[in-house]
Amino acid sequence: MAVARKPMGGVVRLSGVYTPTEKRNCGYAAACVHALSKHMHEAGFRCVLYTDLANPTSNSIYRRIGYQAVAEVLRYRFE
Repeated sequence: MAVARKPMGGVVRLSGVYTPTEKRNCGYAAACVHALSKHMHEAGFRCVLYTDLANPTSNSIYRRIGYQAVAEVLRYRFE
């Protein structure tokens, strides 16, 4: 599963990438993200996604299908 969010300014964010545990390591998520990215790109949108830098599996998949790291984001919570 992967979700394309509502486009804003010609950019669409992909999120919600998920594969059930028993179906992992078969290439389904990579194929899904690649197909959705291609579809949105062909529709005229630039695709972006956020990923967890601590997850080498997803990061290697995203690089393999053509995504490039452009920035790191840190989130802080002040209480």
